[in-house]
Amino acid sequence: MTKSLLIEIGVEELPAIPFLKELPYIKQKWQKLLQEKRVESSFEFFYTPRRMILWHEAFPLKQKDTTIELYGAPVDIAYKEGEPTPAALGFAKKCGVAVDALERREKGGKEVLYFKKVEKGVESHTLLQEMLSQFLSSLQFGKSMRWGSCKEAFIRPIRWIGVLLGDTPIDVTLYGVKSAPMSYPHRSLSYEPFGYQNGEEYFKKIKENGVTIDPDKRKEQILAQIDTIQIESGCSVDIDEELLAEVVAITEHPKALMGKFEEHFLTLPPEVIILSMREHQRYFPVFKNATLENAFVVVADAICDDYSQIIEGNEKVLRPRLSDALFFYQNDLKRGLSNEGLKEITFIHGGGTLYEKIGREKKVAHYLSDRFDTPIDRQKLDRTLDLAKADLLTDMVYEFTELQGLMGYYYAKAMGEDEDVALAIKEQYLPTGEHAALPSQTLSAIVAMSIKLDTLLTIFALGKIPTGTKDPFALRRAVIGIIKIALNESFHFDIQKDIASLIQAYYPQCDATQIDAFIIERINQYFKVNPSLIHAVLQSGERDIVEISKKIEALDGIVKQSDFKSLSSTFKRVANIIKDMDLSPKRVDPSLFTQEEERTLYTAYEQINTTTFESYEAKLEALFGLKEVIDAFFDAVMVNVDDPKIKANRKNLIHAIYLGFREIADIKEITI
Repeated sequence: MTKSLLIEIGVEELPAIPFLKELPYIKQKWQKLLQEKRVESSFEFFYTPRRMILWHEAFPLKQKDTTIELYGAPVDIAYKEGEPTPAALGFAKKCGVAVDALERREKGGKEVLYFKKVEKGVESHTLLQEMLSQFLSSLQFGKSMRWGSCKEAFIRPIRWIGVLLGDTPIDVTLYGVKSAPMSYPHRSLSYEPFGYQNGEEYFKKIKENGVTIDPDKRKEQILAQIDTIQIESGCSVDIDEELLAEVVAITEHPKALMGKFEEHFLTLPPEVIILSMREHQRYFPVFKNATLENAFVVVADAICDDYSQIIEGNEKVLRPRLSDALFFYQNDLKRGLSNEGLKEITFIHGGGTLYEKIGREKKVAHYLSDRFDTPIDRQKLDRTLDLAKADLLTDMVYEFTELQGLMGYYYAKAMGEDEDVALAIKEQYLPTGEHAALPSQTLSAIVAMSIKLDTLLTIFALGKIPTGTKDPFALRRAVIGIIKIALNESFHFDIQKDIASLIQAYYPQCDATQIDAFIIERINQYFKVNPSLIHAVLQSGERDIVEISKKIEALDGIVKQSDFKSLSSTFKRVANIIKDMDLSPKRVDPSLFTQEEERTLYTAYEQINTTTFESYEAKLEALFGLKEVIDAFFDAVMVNVDDPKIKANRKNLIHAIYLGFREIADIKEITI
């Protein structure tokens, strides 16, 4: 038997960002409770800023019965001379029965005490108080608060609770609030509650009272309203998905409206205006012909006939924000960019000032530029690094830290700096995430790579190596950035040789072994292929990032072929035969061959060995193409013969083939 179950938790306005962080886990936590209490059923979860709703169309009226099996002590311990020992008596007490009711079963090769009982399910309505208490206390929103005389804490005060099983109200008291079948309309309509008799009536009345509880429907409404604005205005609205999710979470009856701001604010960099609108006001920017307009879209949570006052109010609130930004911008332009103030700012304790960090970055940049034989002008490189962090001293970046680098770009351009220098300042932090853009020019790439390498090597030199999930200086992200830049620019950066050279010259306190292991961890994380392929390539000794990538790509292409399993078995046998031999090249003497299969294999291998291949793919195809002649060799030739010279020569032939593979990857490490 089932009935509908409606649960509504009414709260004061939920803060959107903490709520959205927990949102992916809310349904999981309720689902887990349903399983634990043996009342599994499908459900929907809805939310607005003032309520969380759980809706079951068919909720079981009773728990499922469950069978419990209990095992006790071995019989020879439970009974002595036919009399029950404390072990038997204790087990019987645990089972809630007399000793005579206990059975015996075999377990682990021994006869032990055993008891089986069926636990009858209870009426499910009796579980709801405990379930809801556990559910609400399990939600992790970060900061919580207490209110009134309530001792429990929650993200915001709970003001009403409704629990309805079918058409029967269920008594629940949580956080000092007693449940009742009542809810509240949208605040634009009324502050008085309304009642309901069942779930169907609740959904009807909540809609009539101006509340859209389904977040997906609110999102659809917002997007449809924005589409209308775009059509009517001839402009386009930039929809930031994170901002959209936030706006959905803070509205019960969304209404998208277009407002305006004074045109003279457009003298600000567009990113400043967009950030001011998004961060402080949750506005969407408006563009026309790819140029920012002096307009915005706000999503109001209001029901009225005339929205003009709401638009005017939002325009009024935005004006001082943009005025402050314009004041900061103009002041910064007057002062210009200078890195002198960085002499007073510590990069990290023991790692000198930011000014000193610039000096180290220059040395790394010079090394990289020479190492990769770039056409970069040395003066441009030095000028970029001199000015790269100067915007940290500006009012604008102090107010909007997200704009560091970007504001340096605008200020550098205003100062008449070289366009390449200004662009490299803008791109110095790239890439900033998994799908972020990469530096668009070689100067930017060298600058970004140098900054990341100095940060990595300096912090490792200080012994502040990331452990577990802790990575306060984002070194893992920095290494991924180095890998991406090297691949994008075809910089043949050798994580062993180049790191060793930098350590020897500028970071003598660094442990090269630790750095190598740390970067290899990131390489394993970066390439999205069978992990054994990455390991196989690294076991070849390759440490050039570009060559590692090429080898992994070539090997992955071969492994994905349908016949690779049969190929693999042959070449694993090759690896097994010479597993006790060292990796130094061995001489193969053709005069010691006694069978045609030896000569055929040697000739085929020598042809590969003396060919210059245009790619790793081509060489691997050729090496794996030896399968038939290798199989014929193994079928006809005994490797471990009595004659030591012939035996060694045959093993040397197999060893040569293995080393041919190992120049690309260690085949014995591949698992599929």
